Amino acid sequence: MPMKKLVVIIIVLLIIFIGMYIYRQNQITINRNNEITVDEINKIETYLQKIYMWKEITGEALPTFDNINNAPDVWLWEVVKKNLEEYELSYEQLQDKAKEIFGNDLQKEFPKEGYEYMEYNEETDTYYAIGSGLDNQEDVFLLDTIQRKENGYTVQIVEYLEDYSEGIETTNTEYNIQIKNLNDEIIGTVKNTEDETNIQQIVKDNIDRFSKKEVTLKTDESGNIYVTSVQNV
Repeated sequence: MPMKKLVVIIIVLLIIFIGMYIYRQNQITINRNNEITVDEINKIETYLQKIYMWKEITGEALPTFDNINNAPDVWLWEVVKKNLEEYELSYEQLQDKAKEIFGNDLQKEFPKEGYEYMEYNEETDTYYAIGSGLDNQEDVFLLDTIQRKENGYTVQIVEYLEDYSEGIETTNTEYNIQIKNLNDEIIGTVKNTEDETNIQQIVKDNIDRFSKKEVTLKTDESGNIYVTSVQNV
């Protein structure tokens, strides 16, 4: 083979190799950028716990909406109340807390007259949080998938109930906790002495029997997370 032709072949192969190397490096970079870190998972879960409510008070622990300004009012203000450190506040403090949780996209204003679970006192010009009656079922969610998107995340959660009624009805120190779906069907039981991971395993093993929601979250320049929409899956 002529030396000139051999050199050309070597150059072509080298170009192909370099191209494949660059492509591979780009793929690794993309994959690394799409990885969700433990810190991100913890931050997402912590935020969702802030906004996850009780269906006996708000209708749904996490209602569906296409825009935070279309979210049900009772759920919205109960989320604010749940995250209060004080229970006697001014209108400005309530509005600031709402912005802290939901971001500047929230255009709704706290009702000046208060509402069922937050009463207004004209004499002191302050609002007082009123206790809410809860049942023996704890509304819980499990993170299923997290996908990174531009300026945020798309998160799928699995919703279920932990029913502690037997513990209320018995004097025994050990009792059963029933794991239910949102249709109140019993999917499994665990002892109250068992680890929380046993409950999560029941949910994972029967995941098709539970409801799922897709939560869209946005992040700001400071890394704060805000919910923008929630849809049924």
